[in-house]
Amino acid sequence: MDEISVSDNSKAHRYELRLGAEVAAHADYQVEGDVLVLTHTEVQPAYEGKGLGSKLASGTLDDVGKRGLKVRPVCEFMASYIERHPQYAQLVDSDA
Repeated sequence: MDEISVSDNSKAHRYELRLGAEVAAHADYQVEGDVLVLTHTEVQPAYEGKGLGSKLASGTLDDVGKRGLKVRPVCEFMASYIERHPQYAQLVDSDA
């Protein structure tokens, strides 16, 4: 499998998981002050079932934490990922 990287494409308002040069998954967001509202997560059909959604979620949340931001997980996938990984609970916006 190609090298996996997760990065913020701020112009497109989404985090992208790349396999080599190809975007295999993305997590869309909206910016509300210092909160990223995570609205939708999508894995390209050719890459489903390979754990890339979880890699995208952890990469996104790790970056949000490093940047000192909060998240509001509107996306059901991101909300359930945070529930299953309590180390990210402190990133959830308490005003949500």
